[in-house]
Amino acid sequence: MRRISAIAAALVMALVLGAASAYAGGTIPGTVISNTATATYTVGVSTITSTSNTTTLTVVELLDVTVTEQDAAKTVLVAPGAVNRMLTFRVTNTGNGSEAFTLTPDVLVAGDDYNPTLVSTYLDTNNNGVYDAGTDTLYVAGTNDPVLAADAFKTIFVFCDIPGGVLDTQTGKATLTAASKTGTGAPGTLFAGLGDTGADAVAGASGGDGADTGIYLVSNVTVTVVKSQVVTDAFGGAKPMPTATVTYTITVTVTGTGTATGVMLTDPIPANTAYTAGTLTLNAGGLTDASGDDAGDVGATTPGVVTVSLGNLTSASAVQTIVFAVTIN
Repeated sequence: MRRISAIAAALVMALVLGAASAYAGGTIPGTVISNTATATYTVGVSTITSTSNTTTLTVVELLDVTVTEQDAAKTVLVAPGAVNRMLTFRVTNTGNGSEAFTLTPDVLVAGDDYNPTLVSTYLDTNNNGVYDAGTDTLYVAGTNDPVLAADAFKTIFVFCDIPGGVLDTQTGKATLTAASKTGTGAPGTLFAGLGDTGADAVAGASGGDGADTGIYLVSNVTVTVVKSQVVTDAFGGAKPMPTATVTYTITVTVTGTGTATGVMLTDPIPANTAYTAGTLTLNAGGLTDASGDDAGDVGATTPGVVTVSLGNLTSASAVQTIVFAVTIN
């Protein structure tokens, strides 16, 4: 009974201390923590030692997990009728023991305009964070549930089809939930003897499960960027030798319906070249190299990068043409 009380007290203290943060790693389950106190005192010329009883407790496995959608702004642009559009999630074991997780994708999410059609879910087999067809593994719940060590993560790819009748700017959502196979429940829920090494397990702040949502945003507008180059050498030829000039021409074209908002063109100055001052133009009109006085700059917004703000563009907008030159070092 004394041992059970000690474990319960430790669990309560862990929950209190960890309420505002994730339980990442920590002492492994099954570790025994013991402690004995000693009092030393003198009676006359004798030194006497009095030793307390030894208290022990066994560290439990904490069941905790986070799921985070990895795409920029948790959003993937799609067209009506698009197939196999991918959302990328990361499942991280923030508990202190090795744990298996059941994955559940869901496309019936409240608060969107349409429901995507779930196609498949894949595990990042080679752990490179990028989907590799033919390498990454199709996930089948109960068959290849990912097993993660403490603090380890697995990238998950969820594929969906988009209905054909959706409209520009409409959104469809998909959620991925990861749940501890040992158990889930309110924080502090105890699973006696079910943790690593036969220790008890307890649901952490996440309750042993976590979820996040990605968004498919319908965009009927497509921005196409094409770049070309012309070399002029000091002898009137077109050989890319030192001191030769390379003139880059970049065209930006918009097709489809809808508006591409806040289009920003960026182009790093290539290594082993130097920007030729005063050569930046937009639609044949000169731009200064400085920032704040027109639509472009060189190195001011981002060091070593040509930046041109093109604003809001539609298919009715003229093709945007940016030109600048560099010299080969």
